[in-house]
Amino acid sequence: MNKKIIIAGGSGFLGQHLRTYFSNLGYEIIILSRGKSQGVFRQWDAKTLGAWATELEGTQALINMTGRTVDCRYNEKNKAQILDSRIDSTRILGEAVRACTKPPKFWFNSSTATIYQHTEGDAPANTEREGIIGSDFSMNVAKAWEAEFFSHDTPDTIKTALRTAIAMGKDGGAFPVMAKLAKFGLCSPQGTGKQWISWVHVEDLCRVVDFLMQNPHEGVVNVAAPYPIQNQDFNRLLKEKLNVPFTLPQPKWLLEIGAFFIRTQTELILKSRKAYPKHLLDAGFTFKYEKCDAMLDAFVLNPS
Repeated sequence: MNKKIIIAGGSGFLGQHLRTYFSNLGYEIIILSRGKSQGVFRQWDAKTLGAWATELEGTQALINMTGRTVDCRYNEKNKAQILDSRIDSTRILGEAVRACTKPPKFWFNSSTATIYQHTEGDAPANTEREGIIGSDFSMNVAKAWEAEFFSHDTPDTIKTALRTAIAMGKDGGAFPVMAKLAKFGLCSPQGTGKQWISWVHVEDLCRVVDFLMQNPHEGVVNVAAPYPIQNQDFNRLLKEKLNVPFTLPQPKWLLEIGAFFIRTQTELILKSRKAYPKHLLDAGFTFKYEKCDAMLDAFVLNPS
């Protein structure tokens, strides 16, 4: 088995961190992207087989991060693109894996902790086995995505769906936007502020993938820090860490107006996501960033 990893859709924030992390461990990294084939990049359209598929032969792992951003208005066109980009890429990767003489040992496919229903108050956090899966647009996308992934018969490849919470990094993901808004006083509770935020530091996300290659698991895994935090408490910490002198109110009606003008959805900040990484903890994984204040300290005190 070659010490080689293929990252599909690997040119974004998460893909770049995975590339750096595993390159530092001595892996050869190949990125499947829509740009021209050069260097570590191989061109693909995420829909059809091509020369890129030969790269999967004998590799250690395939990591699929492909999917249109959900940071948009949920009109019919965008909803179709969100769903199709996830289903099409997963389908064609499944065909490529099945066509391999020596298929990848592991296939990690993105999923999302948004698959779980809106969880309020002191209700238990959603685990892989006991989580309550809901039925709205975002949840149905996640269900269809996982169904496509697990529909592929790949007996020589271990498949794991990564139900990832909000990924945080000082250089990308949600945090830089939150920090920028906080400087204008927008680090007050959003809506009621009681909604839960499940999150994961991007370094821990990379460590999870590494851990799962040492401790294989066929099925779903919640990739979320073990201590979800309510929106009001997260914003209080953000205000303290960034020394913001004042805050402005952010009621739901005002957020709806703002979301319309910046072409996004309030669901991204108002849905209550409360996921618990039971499988990882039971398997012995230790998070470097268990609690939100430690993560924010790392971002604020080490800005480089």
